[in-house]
Amino acid sequence: MSLSVQIVLFDGFDPLDVIAPFEVLVAGSEYFLGGDLDIAMVSAEGPREVVSGSQGLTLTATAVLDPHRPGIILVPGACGPVDGDPDAGIETIPVLLARFAATEMTPLIAEAMDNPDVLVTTVCGGSLALAMGGLLEGRNVVTHTLGMEVLEATGATAVRARVVDDGDLVTAGGVTSGLDLGLYLLEREFGSRIARSVEELFEYERRGTVWRADGRVPVQAGAEASA
Repeated sequence: MSLSVQIVLFDGFDPLDVIAPFEVLVAGSEYFLGGDLDIAMVSAEGPREVVSGSQGLTLTATAVLDPHRPGIILVPGACGPVDGDPDAGIETIPVLLARFAATEMTPLIAEAMDNPDVLVTTVCGGSLALAMGGLLEGRNVVTHTLGMEVLEATGATAVRARVVDDGDLVTAGGVTSGLDLGLYLLEREFGSRIARSVEELFEYERRGTVWRADGRVPVQAGAEASA
């Protein structure tokens, strides 16, 4: 049976957050897994054209997100100016993410996070959007480096790593980390040989170490002497 991957679209999404993991997962499915991934673009509203935050580039959502469907859900971040006055009509990234968090997508993702058969994943500001919706309190997560303090302020534990695996939640950092997330998901679900095959096809090697809350806790050199 194929594994479902639902990639969330919302107005102002960052195209690379979507396309990077999409291409990795499609390549894994079509070239090395015999089509075992069922990948779809979804939205909170159902089928519609969704305009990104990058020069009006548009992608098509073909269905509403189904939180009860076993598999993977991937939430991207937003694309737009970092600074600006929202009262002047400037749609900054924080404004776009907050607007997304206020849609029906937040309760849908909340349902998905209660489903043991669903793995929720994010790229870049996608974790901030979920945090703004009150979904990541106490969770180990990462976002773009510019949003780490905001992430902490929501009650999440911000971890400075390229990809953070918190069990049923996997988050990735800045935009290009979508490549690393896609490859890690292939490894996690299907093994390292599949992930390595896509790395070779793309001529790209993953960056960093995937962070998990396991193993020994690091001790800083000299900590005992100064205690």
